[in-house]
Amino acid sequence: MTKKRELPLLPLRGILVFPYMVIHLDVGRERSMAAIDEAMLRDRMILLAAQKETDIDSPTVADIYTVGTIAEVKQLLKLPGGTMRVLVEGIARGKIKEFLAEEPFFQVRVEEYAEGPGPMTPDLEALTRGVTDQFEEYAKLGKKVPSEAVGAVLAVEEPGRLADIVASHLNLKVAEKQVVLEALDVEERLERLTEFIMREIEILELERRIGLRVRKQMEKAQKEYYLREQIKAIQKELGEKDERQAEADELREKVAKAKLPKEVEEKALKEIERLEKMPPASAEGTVVRTYLDWLLVLPWNKATRDKTDLIRAEEILNEDHYGLQKVKERILEFLAIRKLTPKMKSPILCFVGPPGVGKTSLAKSVARALERKFVRMSLGGVRDEAEIRGHRRTYIGALPGRVIQGLRTAGTRNPVYLFDEIDKMTMDFRGDPSSALLEVLDPEQNNTFSDHYLEVPFDLSHTLFILTANTMHTIPRPLLDRMEVISLSGYTEDEKVHIAQRYLVPKQLKAHGLNSEILSIDRNILLKLVQGYTRESGVRNLEREVASLCRKVATRWVKKEWEPHVLNEEDLEEMLGAPRYHVQLAAREPEVGAATGLAYTEVGGDILTIEVTPLPGKGNLTLTGKLGDVMKESAQAGWTFVRAHAAELGIPEDFYDKVDLHIHVPEGAIPKDGPSAGITMAAAMASALSKRAVRCDLAMTGEITLRGNVLPIGGLKEKVLAAHRSGIKVILVPEENRKDLEEVPENVREAIEFHFVSRMEEVLELALLPVRTDGYEVPLAPLFAPGVLPVPAPAGDQPVSKPL
Repeated sequence: MTKKRELPLLPLRGILVFPYMVIHLDVGRERSMAAIDEAMLRDRMILLAAQKETDIDSPTVADIYTVGTIAEVKQLLKLPGGTMRVLVEGIARGKIKEFLAEEPFFQVRVEEYAEGPGPMTPDLEALTRGVTDQFEEYAKLGKKVPSEAVGAVLAVEEPGRLADIVASHLNLKVAEKQVVLEALDVEERLERLTEFIMREIEILELERRIGLRVRKQMEKAQKEYYLREQIKAIQKELGEKDERQAEADELREKVAKAKLPKEVEEKALKEIERLEKMPPASAEGTVVRTYLDWLLVLPWNKATRDKTDLIRAEEILNEDHYGLQKVKERILEFLAIRKLTPKMKSPILCFVGPPGVGKTSLAKSVARALERKFVRMSLGGVRDEAEIRGHRRTYIGALPGRVIQGLRTAGTRNPVYLFDEIDKMTMDFRGDPSSALLEVLDPEQNNTFSDHYLEVPFDLSHTLFILTANTMHTIPRPLLDRMEVISLSGYTEDEKVHIAQRYLVPKQLKAHGLNSEILSIDRNILLKLVQGYTRESGVRNLEREVASLCRKVATRWVKKEWEPHVLNEEDLEEMLGAPRYHVQLAAREPEVGAATGLAYTEVGGDILTIEVTPLPGKGNLTLTGKLGDVMKESAQAGWTFVRAHAAELGIPEDFYDKVDLHIHVPEGAIPKDGPSAGITMAAAMASALSKRAVRCDLAMTGEITLRGNVLPIGGLKEKVLAAHRSGIKVILVPEENRKDLEEVPENVREAIEFHFVSRMEEVLELALLPVRTDGYEVPLAPLFAPGVLPVPAPAGDQPVSKPL
């Protein structure tokens, strides 16, 4: 049954009133108090509707639910401060059909829904009984509904009224109660209410189970504590002391103070319980004690704070190292990003370069710049996986791996950890240590690094790993994939002299008890020392030679045979002997069959003269000079190219049936290998067969294919530096290596003319001179007349020559 009426509206915040519900309301807003006053002037009837959002102080029409409760104001009490306390009783549901006014209060036209007793269908009776039973269970579990209220609810027989009273007693949100209020159909209302009661019962059951579990744990802990205290009291009265118990208590106290991760703490407590049950003289007890010592001493949560002052870090790097600009830039980039995102995963840096270029000392400088602890582990010759992951505790004398040992030494979980000489790691039947290192170095895995000895994960993601290697090709590919490779090529002569002046000489003078007044070494002498007494990419031998000079001067100073002065060239040769090395200079004049190539060795770059001599024969190719397989294959490829292009070079097409070629690379005792001599060999063969000399001021490097393409090579900077030292003025470089030229020092780039080639024809055009030039004669006596090759003579005739 419905009827329409006009009523003032009171918006409710955080509360909802059902029909048949009597409640006190505190009213303080002006429009709400005006609505109460209007209701008192009329018939005391008012509509109570809930707000959708409780934090809105001045609600609009859209902020109020359209279904509310028509209520009668039973009592009004004005409180100090201008507020009211109103006692209201819900009468019936009311649905807002129209808002008539919003000021000075909400005036609405309401359609009233009055519920009377209706027929009790079987479905309705089943729903009513279900709600009654569930409410009883809810009251027992929650213990928040008074027993009198439960009795009053159970006494209600009308289904609609029962639903409203039960909903008012449930701990529901306003939006959920609104769902029940808006259900005008009694059967639908009971269904909605059943869903809410069942959910609340499940939550109460879960709270009860959690409470029981917590209470049992507390009771167990209290019981154990009480029993232990009793044991202590009894032992004290008897004057006895259980050593095992005292040791276990001491270990438990250490575990509590160490603040270990939860998993580690559980493991430690479990091992302490095992230790308690062991006989005092048990051998396994020693194993458990050692294991507990390791767990307690490792820096699970100890970390140093990074010093991310970029200016200071740059000063430290420049103070410790000369040059190496790209390396320093990468380290400063890491520090800058570390400052912006402290939780960034640390990169895995790998310094690759020849010996003595400062890889290890650079890692120490990084640690000093960050103010982190520094740990070094040499991997040279490591072939046992247990060196990385440790031994299992079942072995006698088992210990954690060296990674964990290094962290114990550092005392922090975020040191700078240097793995030295990773390219010299090997493997055998004891396992593959490089595969074990994958877990250490992979940023996706090392936050749960598992050591066989510890048997609990350790977080290595905060550690900054730096690796060093001399060459990259011996590093396993999966390991290399996880690293950021930074190449440290060798130093130029100028850089070596600067390093000696700034670092090596002052260091060695101090180490030998001398000073700059007793011994002074100027730049020219240091340059002589670099050129004549050392042959390396780094500065390690240079430091040894400086130390040797200091020792000899110190001896003479003590004998009073040395007068302080600037060291001169005569002193240098007297102390160190004649220069041991001579820079291989380029040829003074062009030669037929001799081309200058560029090589990349472990001690830097060098120039390589490739000699080719044609001999009467049957097309055989002889290679000498201790060449490797790759170099031999390059010679075969060059030989094929020359044969394929004989006509263009002015060589008879059938020359290979009458001529043998002997290719020799001087310094035969030194092994040589690599593809970058391909175009040099081809040029030398073309020169020897066509009798066209190769320019003496030109050097070349590049790999050749059968079709005559020139492929890129590595180590361009070192090769160019070697060419510069040797007086080369022109260098032929593969086109694809153009981008690598920026690594070459600017003063060297300006002194050399570079030609970038992509085809062998371009190489020959630039490298070979004409057969005859004005004023030029072939310096070596040719085997045959210029421009001709021997051919078999006809029967009975003298040998004849055939022009090329």
